[in-house]
Amino acid sequence: MNYPGNLTAPCRIALALLCTMLAVAPATASHALYDAEGRRLDVEIAPQFSPQSREEVISWTEKLAGSLTLVYGHWPRERWIIEVEATSGSADDPIPWAQIKRGGVDTVKFYVVDNTSAKDLLSEWTGYHEIAHLLLPYRGWGDTWFSEGLATYYQNLLQARAGLISEQEMWQRLYAGFMRGREDSRFDGKSLIEVNRQMRSSGGYMRVYWSGAWYFLAVDIRLRARSNGAFGLDNVLLRLNDCCARDALSVAEMIKVMDSGDQQPVFAELYQSMRNSTRLPDFEPLLAELGITIANGKVVLQSTGKAAQRRRQFLQSTAL
Repeated sequence: MNYPGNLTAPCRIALALLCTMLAVAPATASHALYDAEGRRLDVEIAPQFSPQSREEVISWTEKLAGSLTLVYGHWPRERWIIEVEATSGSADDPIPWAQIKRGGVDTVKFYVVDNTSAKDLLSEWTGYHEIAHLLLPYRGWGDTWFSEGLATYYQNLLQARAGLISEQEMWQRLYAGFMRGREDSRFDGKSLIEVNRQMRSSGGYMRVYWSGAWYFLAVDIRLRARSNGAFGLDNVLLRLNDCCARDALSVAEMIKVMDSGDQQPVFAELYQSMRNSTRLPDFEPLLAELGITIANGKVVLQSTGKAAQRRRQFLQSTAL
Protein backbone atom coordinates (compact mmCIF):
# COMPACT_ATOMS: atom_id res chain seq x y z
CA MET A 1 0.00 0.00 0.00
CA ASN A 2 1.50 3.35 -1.04
CA TYR A 3 1.12 6.48 1.03
CA PRO A 4 1.51 10.13 0.12
CA GLY A 5 5.15 11.11 0.14
CA ASN A 6 6.08 7.78 -1.48
CA LEU A 7 6.06 6.02 1.90
CA THR A 8 5.19 2.36 1.58
CA ALA A 9 3.67 0.62 4.61
CA PRO A 10 5.61 -2.41 5.85
CA CYS A 11 2.61 -4.62 5.41
CA ARG A 12 0.59 -5.99 2.51
CA ILE A 13 -3.10 -5.20 2.86
CA ALA A 14 -5.28 -7.52 0.81
CA LEU A 15 -8.84 -6.36 0.22
CA ALA A 16 -11.68 -8.83 -0.34
CA LEU A 17 -15.20 -7.64 -1.04
CA LEU A 18 -17.85 -9.77 0.64
CA CYS A 19 -20.95 -7.70 -0.05
CA THR A 20 -24.40 -9.34 -0.17
CA MET A 21 -27.79 -7.82 -0.88
CA LEU A 22 -31.04 -8.41 0.97
CA ALA A 23 -34.37 -8.26 -0.83
CA VAL A 24 -35.74 -5.47 1.37
CA ALA A 25 -32.66 -3.24 1.67
CA PRO A 26 -28.90 -3.22 1.00
CA ALA A 27 -26.95 -5.13 3.62
CA THR A 28 -23.87 -3.82 5.36
CA ALA A 29 -20.86 -4.12 3.06
CA SER A 30 -18.04 -6.09 4.66
CA HIS A 31 -14.42 -5.90 3.53
CA ALA A 32 -11.60 -8.04 4.89
CA LEU A 33 -8.09 -6.59 5.17
CA TYR A 34 -4.95 -8.49 6.20
CA ASP A 35 -1.58 -7.29 7.41
CA ALA A 36 1.79 -8.92 6.65
CA GLU A 37 1.33 -11.48 9.45
CA GLY A 38 -2.17 -12.47 8.36
CA ARG A 39 -3.97 -10.53 11.08
CA ARG A 40 -7.47 -9.66 9.96
CA LEU A 41 -9.50 -6.46 9.97
CA ASP A 42 -13.17 -6.54 8.97
CA VAL A 43 -14.47 -3.21 7.72
CA GLU A 44 -18.26 -3.03 7.96
CA ILE A 45 -19.85 -0.15 6.07
CA ALA A 46 -23.49 0.83 6.63
CA PRO A 47 -25.81 0.54 3.61
CA GLN A 48 -26.75 4.23 3.73
CA PHE A 49 -23.55 5.18 1.92
CA SER A 50 -23.73 5.64 -1.83
CA PRO A 51 -21.53 3.33 -3.95
CA GLN A 52 -19.08 6.18 -4.56
CA SER A 53 -18.97 7.06 -0.86
CA ARG A 54 -18.29 3.42 0.01
CA GLU A 55 -15.28 3.45 -2.27
CA GLU A 56 -14.01 6.56 -0.51
CA VAL A 57 -14.52 4.92 2.88
CA ILE A 58 -12.70 1.78 1.71
CA SER A 59 -9.74 3.84 0.52
CA TRP A 60 -9.64 5.70 3.85
CA THR A 61 -9.79 2.60 6.03
CA GLU A 62 -7.03 0.91 4.03
CA LYS A 63 -4.64 3.78 4.66
CA LEU A 64 -5.83 4.33 8.24
CA ALA A 65 -5.27 0.68 9.15
CA GLY A 66 -1.94 0.67 7.34
CA SER A 67 -0.70 3.58 9.44
CA LEU A 68 -1.11 1.47 12.59
CA THR A 69 1.47 -1.00 11.28
CA LEU A 70 4.04 1.81 11.34
CA VAL A 71 4.43 1.36 15.10
CA TYR A 72 5.84 -2.19 15.15
CA GLY A 73 4.99 -3.84 11.84
CA HIS A 74 1.64 -5.47 12.49
CA TRP A 75 -1.74 -4.76 14.03
CA PRO A 76 -2.10 -5.15 17.79
CA ARG A 77 -4.94 -7.70 17.45
CA GLU A 78 -5.23 -11.01 15.57
CA ARG A 79 -8.67 -9.80 14.49
CA TRP A 80 -10.45 -6.49 14.87
CA ILE A 81 -13.32 -4.58 13.32
CA ILE A 82 -13.95 -1.09 12.00
CA GLU A 83 -17.63 -0.15 11.75
CA VAL A 84 -18.57 2.90 9.69
CA GLU A 85 -22.02 4.45 10.10
CA ALA A 86 -23.36 7.28 7.95
CA THR A 87 -24.37 10.52 9.61
CA SER A 88 -25.25 14.05 8.61
CA GLY A 89 -22.93 16.93 9.28
CA SER A 90 -20.42 19.36 7.86
CA ALA A 91 -17.51 18.56 5.59
CA ASP A 92 -15.40 20.54 8.07
CA ASP A 93 -15.99 17.76 10.62
CA PRO A 94 -16.14 14.53 8.58
CA ILE A 95 -15.98 12.26 11.64
CA PRO A 96 -18.19 13.93 14.26
CA TRP A 97 -18.07 10.99 16.63
CA ALA A 98 -16.15 7.75 17.17
CA GLN A 99 -15.62 5.21 19.92
CA ILE A 100 -13.77 1.98 20.62
CA LYS A 101 -15.58 -1.04 22.02
CA ARG A 102 -13.51 -3.70 23.76
CA GLY A 103 -14.68 -7.28 23.79
CA GLY A 104 -14.04 -10.66 22.23
CA VAL A 105 -13.20 -8.74 19.06
CA ASP A 106 -12.20 -5.11 19.54
CA THR A 107 -14.29 -2.76 17.42
CA VAL A 108 -13.62 0.84 16.40
CA LYS A 109 -16.84 2.56 15.37
CA PHE A 110 -16.87 5.73 13.29
CA TYR A 111 -19.75 8.01 12.38
CA VAL A 112 -18.80 9.51 9.04
CA VAL A 113 -20.53 12.28 7.09
CA ASP A 114 -21.83 10.81 3.83
CA ASN A 115 -20.21 12.02 0.60
CA THR A 116 -16.95 12.79 2.42
CA SER A 117 -13.84 12.11 0.35
CA ALA A 118 -11.06 9.77 1.43
CA LYS A 119 -8.71 12.77 1.31
CA ASP A 120 -10.80 14.67 3.85
CA LEU A 121 -11.09 11.62 6.09
CA LEU A 122 -7.35 11.03 5.97
CA SER A 123 -6.68 14.57 7.15
CA GLU A 124 -8.97 14.16 10.19
CA TRP A 125 -7.11 13.27 13.41
CA THR A 126 -10.01 11.31 14.94
CA GLY A 127 -9.33 8.08 13.06
CA TYR A 128 -5.69 7.89 14.13
CA HIS A 129 -6.57 8.70 17.73
CA GLU A 130 -9.12 5.89 17.97
CA ILE A 131 -7.01 3.16 16.38
CA ALA A 132 -4.02 4.17 18.53
CA HIS A 133 -6.01 3.08 21.59
CA LEU A 134 -5.47 -0.51 20.41
CA LEU A 135 -1.77 -0.15 21.20
CA LEU A 136 -2.63 -0.73 24.86
CA PRO A 137 -4.25 -3.93 26.15
CA TYR A 138 -7.83 -3.74 27.33
CA ARG A 139 -8.09 -1.71 30.51
CA GLY A 140 -11.33 -1.12 32.33
CA TRP A 141 -10.47 1.19 35.18
CA GLY A 142 -8.69 4.38 36.22
CA ASP A 143 -5.96 6.59 34.77
CA THR A 144 -7.79 7.80 31.66
CA TRP A 145 -4.94 10.26 31.15
CA PHE A 146 -2.65 7.32 30.37
CA SER A 147 -4.69 5.76 27.56
CA GLU A 148 -5.91 9.06 26.14
CA GLY A 149 -2.41 10.49 26.34
CA LEU A 150 -0.96 7.61 24.34
CA ALA A 151 -3.67 7.94 21.67
CA THR A 152 -3.18 11.73 21.54
CA TYR A 153 0.58 11.35 21.13
CA TYR A 154 0.42 8.64 18.48
CA GLN A 155 -2.34 10.28 16.44
CA ASN A 156 0.31 12.77 15.36
CA LEU A 157 3.14 10.26 14.86
CA LEU A 158 0.96 7.98 12.73
CA GLN A 159 -0.02 10.77 10.35
CA ALA A 160 3.57 11.95 9.97
CA ARG A 161 4.98 8.45 9.50
CA ALA A 162 2.37 7.77 6.82
CA GLY A 163 3.45 10.93 4.99
CA LEU A 164 0.11 12.64 5.51
CA ILE A 165 1.55 15.59 7.41
CA SER A 166 5.06 17.03 7.45
CA GLU A 167 7.52 16.86 10.30
CA GLN A 168 6.93 20.58 10.82
CA GLU A 169 3.15 20.06 11.06
CA MET A 170 3.52 17.14 13.46
CA TRP A 171 5.50 19.18 15.98
CA GLN A 172 3.26 22.21 15.45
CA ARG A 173 0.22 20.11 16.35
CA LEU A 174 1.92 18.72 19.44
CA TYR A 175 2.96 22.20 20.52
CA ALA A 176 -0.57 23.56 19.94
CA GLY A 177 -2.01 20.70 21.98
CA PHE A 178 0.37 21.32 24.86
CA MET A 179 -0.66 24.98 24.79
CA ARG A 180 -4.34 23.97 25.01
CA GLY A 181 -3.48 21.79 27.98
CA ARG A 182 -1.62 24.63 29.68
CA GLU A 183 -4.42 27.11 28.97
CA ASP A 184 -6.98 24.75 30.55
CA SER A 185 -5.96 26.31 33.86
CA ARG A 186 -9.25 26.06 35.76
CA PHE A 187 -7.92 23.06 37.63
CA ASP A 188 -4.38 24.26 38.34
CA GLY A 189 -3.54 23.26 41.90
CA LYS A 190 -5.48 20.01 41.63
CA SER A 191 -3.62 16.78 40.95
CA LEU A 192 -3.94 15.23 37.50
CA ILE A 193 -5.57 12.11 38.93
CA GLU A 194 -8.18 14.24 40.71
CA VAL A 195 -8.97 16.15 37.50
CA ASN A 196 -9.03 12.81 35.69
CA ARG A 197 -11.65 11.39 38.07
CA GLN A 198 -13.90 14.43 37.73
CA MET A 199 -13.35 15.01 34.01
CA ARG A 200 -16.72 13.81 32.71
CA SER A 201 -18.65 15.89 35.23
CA SER A 202 -16.41 18.93 35.57
CA GLY A 203 -14.33 19.14 32.41
CA GLY A 204 -10.57 19.36 32.16
CA TYR A 205 -10.24 17.26 29.01
CA MET A 206 -7.37 19.30 27.60
CA ARG A 207 -5.41 19.09 30.86
CA VAL A 208 -5.97 15.31 31.06
CA TYR A 209 -5.31 14.40 27.42
CA TRP A 210 -2.29 16.61 26.91
CA SER A 211 -0.71 15.79 30.26
CA GLY A 212 -0.82 12.19 29.07
CA ALA A 213 0.70 13.12 25.72
CA TRP A 214 3.48 15.00 27.58
CA TYR A 215 4.20 11.86 29.61
CA PHE A 216 4.63 9.68 26.52
CA LEU A 217 6.76 12.21 24.68
CA ALA A 218 8.95 12.49 27.78
CA VAL A 219 9.46 8.73 28.13
CA ASP A 220 10.02 8.33 24.38
CA ILE A 221 12.73 10.99 24.47
CA ARG A 222 14.42 9.31 27.45
CA LEU A 223 14.31 5.85 25.91
CA ARG A 224 15.73 7.06 22.60
CA ALA A 225 18.39 9.22 24.26
CA ARG A 226 19.87 6.47 26.41
CA SER A 227 19.90 3.98 23.50
CA ASN A 228 21.28 6.46 20.97
CA GLY A 229 18.03 6.20 19.01
CA ALA A 230 17.96 2.41 18.80
CA PHE A 231 15.13 1.78 21.27
CA GLY A 232 11.98 3.77 21.97
CA LEU A 233 8.33 3.69 22.91
CA ASP A 234 7.55 1.65 19.77
CA ASN A 235 9.67 -1.23 21.12
CA VAL A 236 8.02 -1.03 24.53
CA LEU A 237 4.54 -1.20 23.00
CA LEU A 238 5.61 -4.26 20.98
CA ARG A 239 6.85 -5.89 24.20
CA LEU A 240 3.53 -5.12 25.87
CA ASN A 241 1.58 -6.52 22.92
CA ASP A 242 3.63 -9.71 22.79
CA CYS A 243 3.07 -10.25 26.48
CA CYS A 244 -0.42 -9.15 27.22
CA ALA A 245 -2.50 -8.23 24.16
CA ARG A 246 -5.63 -9.95 25.47
CA ASP A 247 -5.19 -9.22 29.16
CA ALA A 248 -7.17 -6.76 31.27
CA LEU A 249 -4.43 -4.82 33.02
CA SER A 250 -4.38 -1.78 35.25
CA VAL A 251 -1.97 0.97 34.29
CA ALA A 252 0.34 -0.03 37.16
CA GLU A 253 0.44 -3.59 35.80
CA MET A 254 1.16 -2.37 32.27
CA ILE A 255 3.98 -0.18 33.54
CA LYS A 256 5.65 -3.20 35.19
CA VAL A 257 5.73 -4.90 31.78
CA MET A 258 6.81 -1.73 30.00
CA ASP A 259 9.73 -1.24 32.42
CA SER A 260 10.71 -4.94 32.49
CA GLY A 261 14.32 -5.60 31.60
CA ASP A 262 15.33 -1.96 32.07
CA GLN A 263 17.71 -1.04 34.87
CA GLN A 264 16.22 2.45 34.93
CA PRO A 265 12.41 2.17 35.10
CA VAL A 266 11.43 5.20 33.04
CA PHE A 267 7.67 4.62 33.07
CA ALA A 268 7.34 4.02 36.81
CA GLU A 269 9.67 6.89 37.58
CA LEU A 270 7.45 9.41 35.81
CA TYR A 271 4.11 7.75 36.60
CA GLN A 272 3.64 8.94 40.18
CA SER A 273 4.98 12.42 39.53
CA MET A 274 2.61 12.71 36.57
CA ARG A 275 -0.44 11.60 38.57
CA ASN A 276 0.43 14.09 41.32
CA SER A 277 1.23 17.00 38.98
CA THR A 278 -0.89 20.08 39.65
CA ARG A 279 -0.57 21.58 36.16
CA LEU A 280 0.61 20.46 32.77
CA PRO A 281 4.41 20.19 33.07
CA ASP A 282 6.59 22.56 31.07
CA PHE A 283 6.99 21.20 27.58
CA GLU A 284 9.51 23.69 26.17
CA PRO A 285 12.49 21.77 27.67
CA LEU A 286 11.30 18.57 25.98
CA LEU A 287 11.04 20.31 22.62
CA ALA A 288 14.43 21.97 23.13
CA GLU A 289 16.03 18.52 23.53
CA LEU A 290 14.92 17.85 19.96
CA GLY A 291 16.13 21.11 18.48
CA ILE A 292 12.72 22.81 18.54
CA THR A 293 12.18 26.41 19.55
CA ILE A 294 9.05 28.57 19.43
CA ALA A 295 8.77 31.92 17.65
CA ASN A 296 5.46 33.80 17.66
CA GLY A 297 3.50 30.60 18.27
CA LYS A 298 5.25 28.66 15.50
CA VAL A 299 7.68 25.80 15.97
CA VAL A 300 11.13 26.34 14.51
CA LEU A 301 13.03 23.15 13.70
CA GLN A 302 16.81 23.21 13.99
CA SER A 303 18.16 21.75 10.75
CA THR A 304 21.56 20.47 11.86
CA GLY A 305 23.17 18.96 14.92
CA LYS A 306 22.53 15.99 17.18
CA ALA A 307 19.22 17.34 18.48
CA ALA A 308 17.84 17.70 14.96
CA GLN A 309 19.05 14.21 14.09
CA ARG A 310 17.29 12.77 17.15
CA ARG A 311 14.10 14.66 16.32
CA ARG A 312 13.92 13.32 12.77
CA GLN A 313 14.17 9.77 14.12
CA PHE A 314 10.63 10.12 15.48
CA LEU A 315 9.37 9.89 11.90
CA GLN A 316 10.45 6.24 11.86
CA SER A 317 9.65 3.44 14.29
CA THR A 318 12.47 2.14 16.45
CA ALA A 319 10.80 -1.31 16.32
CA LEU A 320 10.98 -1.82 12.54
